[in-house]
Amino acid sequence: MDTVLVRAPWWRRRGRWWMAAAAAVALLVALAAPAAVRWAKAERSIDRARLRLATVERGVLTRDAAAQGRIVAANHPRLFSPVRGTVALAVRAGDLVAAGQVLAEIESPELEAELDGERSALISAESELARQRIAARQRAVAARQEVERLEVSAAAAERELARARTLGDQGLLNQVERDRAEDAVTLARLALGQARQQAELGAEAVEFELADAAARVERQRRAVEELERRIAELAVRAPFAGLVGTVEVEDRDAVAENQALLTVVDLSRYEVEVGIPEVYADDVAAGTRAVVLYDGRPIAAEVVAVSPAVAGGQVEGRVAFRDEAPAGLRQNQRVSVRLVFDRRADVLKVPRGPFYESGGGRAIYVLADDGLAVRREIETGAASVSEIEVTDGLAEGETVVLNDVTAFGGAETVLVR
Repeated sequence: MDTVLVRAPWWRRRGRWWMAAAAAVALLVALAAPAAVRWAKAERSIDRARLRLATVERGVLTRDAAAQGRIVAANHPRLFSPVRGTVALAVRAGDLVAAGQVLAEIESPELEAELDGERSALISAESELARQRIAARQRAVAARQEVERLEVSAAAAERELARARTLGDQGLLNQVERDRAEDAVTLARLALGQARQQAELGAEAVEFELADAAARVERQRRAVEELERRIAELAVRAPFAGLVGTVEVEDRDAVAENQALLTVVDLSRYEVEVGIPEVYADDVAAGTRAVVLYDGRPIAAEVVAVSPAVAGGQVEGRVAFRDEAPAGLRQNQRVSVRLVFDRRADVLKVPRGPFYESGGGRAIYVLADDGLAVRREIETGAASVSEIEVTDGLAEGETVVLNDVTAFGGAETVLVR
């Protein structure tokens, strides 16, 4: 019932194992061949986790620039001493003040003494004007009396002439007496005419003298008013409601004319003082749109002033909020500002990365499907804070490496593991 089994040779028993091993080796070679080819083509290799990759897209690019600024009051005038004297402060730095509130007073004995002298001169000028008016009325009365007297004399001479003519016609008066009566009438009329002219000239002279005296009084009154205005300015008042920023003198200090006393800050209007990089100076002008990033949210604004001078590689500018300023702003608070120059539609663009700064936007590595990153020469156009316009060298949908191109040591191909 037993069957005798014949044992096969050793080489036949192990043939199946050799065939399986050969098939496995062939499979490994087939799988490793592409990788080996990539390794052969690559000059360097890098881990994918170390790369920052992006896709070339087509869309709208907003050309802008980032800058740093600080919040400043739009209106913060410095108040000065109008005259030399002693200052008496009524406020301290940080005090809230109302419009018209007295902030400091200047004591000036010299100015007060000058005002007293000008007031005395005004009283004297007014007295002189009053005296001249009385004298003018007296002269006018005297001139009128003289004219009236001469009118009476002329009338009497005319009556004498009439009687002489009547008597002469009756033969009771000789011709000599008649001629004498006619001469008397002529002289009376001449004297009356001269008196009337003298009265008119006297009235004009009096009018001129009174006008001159009145002008002197008016000039003196204006001098007094000017001194009163200057003395009223000795009380330095707040031009608007706000906050006392800085006080540059001590109480009871002796101050000179036009010496700075203190600064008042208008808390109702704020602007942003921004340092614009010199490279963007030609693109920024009054009216340029801006966005102020405050408390994590963008606020619309615009440039209202740009300094013509460059200092420290920057141009100083002023940015004003288009609408009402947000609540909670503080003087000298730091904020970020984005200056918006223009918008370009339908442009090829990539995110901004170290490749742009390191290579000047002239080269970038493009990642192919086989895992090789190939260096490619490109041309770039407009640049914004977050995106770069590509004018030549890339196609939409390609994957690019945004890392610093100098990190690859100038290799033409890099294997991405």
